[in-house]
Amino acid sequence: MSSPVTAAPAALKQFQIPFFRPTIGEEEIQSVVETLRSGWLTTGPKVRKLEQQFAEYVGAEFAIAVNSCTAALHLALEAIGVGPGDEVLVPTLTFASTGETVMHLGATPVLVDCCADTLCIDSDQIESRITERTRAILPVHYAGHPCDMDQIQEIARRRGLHVIEDAAHAIPAEYDGRRVGAISELTCFSFYANKTITTGEGGMVTTNDRQLADRVRLMSMHGISKDAWKRFSAEGSWYYEILAPGYKYNLTDLAAAIGLHQLEKSGQFHQRRAEIARAYDAAFADLPELKLPTTRPEVGHAWHLYVIQVDVDRLTLNRNEFIQAINAAGVGTSVHYLPLHMHPLYRERLGYAPEQLPVAQSVFDRIISLPIYPTMTAEEIDYVAATIRQIVESHRR
Repeated sequence: MSSPVTAAPAALKQFQIPFFRPTIGEEEIQSVVETLRSGWLTTGPKVRKLEQQFAEYVGAEFAIAVNSCTAALHLALEAIGVGPGDEVLVPTLTFASTGETVMHLGATPVLVDCCADTLCIDSDQIESRITERTRAILPVHYAGHPCDMDQIQEIARRRGLHVIEDAAHAIPAEYDGRRVGAISELTCFSFYANKTITTGEGGMVTTNDRQLADRVRLMSMHGISKDAWKRFSAEGSWYYEILAPGYKYNLTDLAAAIGLHQLEKSGQFHQRRAEIARAYDAAFADLPELKLPTTRPEVGHAWHLYVIQVDVDRLTLNRNEFIQAINAAGVGTSVHYLPLHMHPLYRERLGYAPEQLPVAQSVFDRIISLPIYPTMTAEEIDYVAATIRQIVESHRR
């Protein structure tokens, strides 16, 4: 792999070690330049090539490239017919888009608590949240650890529900020997800048169902009756018809030019992320004040995030003060996430209270995401680990 571009965005340069650093090599840069010179900037042949290669990569029949995972979720929900009056089960510990795309279609996200170990949706609580209005289950593979898909699929089959996986964190996660992306009816991926592979902004929908794939593709480009990009190629025509009120969610060839090389490097990227996770595990193994990420035996973790939980009862500082201490040492961190049920939107519109989903409420006060990305050096990893240890050892009760 060639030397990557490692410059951090200006907003992150206050940190000696930023929370993330894009891993972009000369191959991606040259591919973008070639695309600019080709004259084909928006959706075209590079997008189609990325779709084909990504489908092969995850083992799915079809892949449709879009401009974000949010768009992917919106299209997937629309494709199965989610609409006003419907309910979709969503984990509360997730990013905004998982719930808001349900609302965009006039449906209601019904929130489910998380597991205390993996922080994924607690599949044991799913059944109790199902009503006659439930249309789908939308599990999120938190941090890159796959959810309990066997139990989720079994519930869905028995109750006649759809399953759409939010796999924004999950390239290249595996569940029971199968790569995430070909397990459920529809799976949605993110290529955002800090994800395990990136196109800057971007996403993908995968499925083994041709009818669903056709609907997603149709709605991703204004509901136009055929591939819109081909209208401007030698094989195309100016004439088209609108079949449905679609959206403008297509990915560009400029983005795909980056993604094609990122996909080629995904194995190397994942290997490095896993090495960093193991280094952190070893560095923190003897610190009872920290709860480290869990990896269940049936899964292959993608390691998009490395999330520790701080036992504040054993320390003289709380989670926020712990973060302040890490940041003061020059290390960037983040928190994934403020649970949906604790946001004003969900409290005021849907009537949730923090104590209704107690595991997510509790872990939110303890979770910290540490830097984990392929361009981290051994010295940077050691510095992060030493910083965490020093804070713990200096603030033990």
